[in-house]
Amino acid sequence: MSSSAADLPDLMPVLSRGRHRNPRKGACFMELASYLAGERWSDHPSCTHPLLGELARFVNDYTSDENRSRLAPLIPSVIGLATDDVRMDAVIALRCARTALPVVAADRQRALAVSVITATRVLSRLDGAPGGLLDAESSDALRQTPEATRWACRFVGTGTTSLKGFRRHAAPNTVRCAVQGIADACIPQPEDVLRDLLADTIQDCASLLGRPGVSEVPDARALEAAGRLTRRK
Repeated sequence: MSSSAADLPDLMPVLSRGRHRNPRKGACFMELASYLAGERWSDHPSCTHPLLGELARFVNDYTSDENRSRLAPLIPSVIGLATDDVRMDAVIALRCARTALPVVAADRQRALAVSVITATRVLSRLDGAPGGLLDAESSDALRQTPEATRWACRFVGTGTTSLKGFRRHAAPNTVRCAVQGIADACIPQPEDVLRDLLADTIQDCASLLGRPGVSEVPDARALEAAGRLTRRK
């Protein structure tokens, strides 16, 4: 038996909520990513940008046991999406905010409208572009929530957000608010929205790094086995 075969677990980890001590206890999305990347077992592997990993963990945990295996084909696509560029944090926060803004309850809309505007301004500043012009998707999301948008514009004003503060606080809070808001939203199939959000964000991150987009495994049997125990033969 080769050394690589000897290192394989006797059981494929079960894709489930939360952290797990080892593969025999199960695996969350990012723990399985660490395993596939050949890293030490962790739900914070270095192969993936920390905020993208945070989004994946939230989507994993807010998806039901019945539907979580549908996330498995996306796991290989997060491997290698890592950079110190703050643009990545802004791209992730912007995707989360503008996806969630039109569907979440009113008590979350103001915060997410602020996030859309702030993330856009951060990207504009980093790119040396004037004014923080909104893209079409962001404009459409804000247009659907006029009261929250008016409030956010007054709240943000002409001030600027420090890049350090944005990375440490604003961007992670946006991801958390967006996922929780979508999960609690009164919409059909919120878990489908969460999966699409994760897939779209992976695509955004890959594009930022100049890499191919989301590539779900053509034969995902091995990964979809994360939804059930499968003994290695």
